[in-house]
Formats: sequence, structure tokens, C-alpha cells
Amino acid sequence: MRYYIETDGRVFLVERDGLLDLPEPEEVPFPIDRIAPLAGGSDVWFCTPRLDRHPTQWPSKDVLAESAATPAAVAAVHATMPRVVVEGVCRRGDRILLVKGNRGLTDGLWTLPGGFLRFAETPEEGVLREIREEVGLQGSIVGTPHIHAKLGANTRLHWIMILFPVAVDGTPTPNPDEIAEACFVDVETAMQRLDATLGNAVRAVIEAAATS
Repeated sequence: MRYYIETDGRVFLVERDGLLDLPEPEEVPFPIDRIAPLAGGSDVWFCTPRLDRHPTQWPSKDVLAESAATPAAVAAVHATMPRVVVEGVCRRGDRILLVKGNRGLTDGLWTLPGGFLRFAETPEEGVLREIREEVGLQGSIVGTPHIHAKLGANTRLHWIMILFPVAVDGTPTPNPDEIAEACFVDVETAMQRLDATLGNAVRAVIEAAATS
């Protein structure tokens, strides 16, 4: 048995015969949660790690390559794979919860709480998990999701973004390993802080809630 261990687009691998390879259970030095076996007939399980910090030293899943293909060909294949992200439009009255990232693609940027959808996870499960992980709040979905797609201006990756209206209780407590700040702001301030395409998607969620 081998494990495919991934968190936030990073993969834990071991060196074997000069190549990076999937670890066997005894080669994993931290706790994991086994989620589901992967397709393909091999005995490989998708797992998530239990870590205190984001593993910046692990390689990105987007640069892994098979030796039979050129790096350019593998990079092109990976570049065409849509990335699915789930985000929460968490409203409290006429205010919306925004978070400012401190690493990765959202470093220094204001956005909605959310992140990559995990393997074998429903979008509903994913958005509530991300809200718990990023700001320590329990939430419940209170309406119909809005699906938004875009080609990243900088990453050139194809993003599929599923925005859920979410009700949350309590005061947000940012996870310092991922979030620098978290606060509720009025809708117009939120529109100014978010990029235009995400802001338009947020407006669509708000308008749908107003007419439901």
C-alpha cells in the first residue's frame, strides 16, 4: 500500500532510487486521515495530513511529472486541469466576512474564506471545512450556490469557483498559518477590496438571496 498525501496543492513524497515516489505507511512521520482509494487499480489511498503549519517545502502537485513525458508536456496537461475552489459568502446583516491571506496565491490579498475542494469531498462539506480551518467558525449553508469560472490573469489556470451563502456564529479567529486578518465589512467596501470578477460573483449571491 502507498499513500498519496496532499494538502492545499502540496504533496508529501519520499526519494526512492533517485526519484520522488509515494510513501509507504511506515515512511510517513506525521498523523494522517485516509480518505478514499484512488482510481487506476493500484493500492493507493488519498490521505490528508494533520499538521500545525502549511508544508511549504513539499512539492506542488502541479509540477510532478512522469519520466516518460517531457516536463513541458506534463506541465501543459496540468495547466489545462480546472482547479475547483469553494468559497463562503458569510453575511451578518448587511456586512460580509473577508479574509486576507498571508501565503500562497492569496498572500496579501482580501478574499472570501474558502479554498481548494478536496478529493472525495462535496462542495458543501468543503466550504464549511475551509471556514472552520481559516477563521474557526461553524457555519450552515442558507441558499443556492453560485458557480463562477475564470482564467487567472497571473496563474493562467482555469478556476471553477463555487460560492455558497453561509450563516456563521461567533467572532472570526484567523488561523495565523494562513490568514493575516479577518473582518466583517459593508458590501461596498467588500466590492472595493475584492477583484472585479469575484466581486461580481458575490453580488450575484446577494441578489439571489434577496429574491428567494
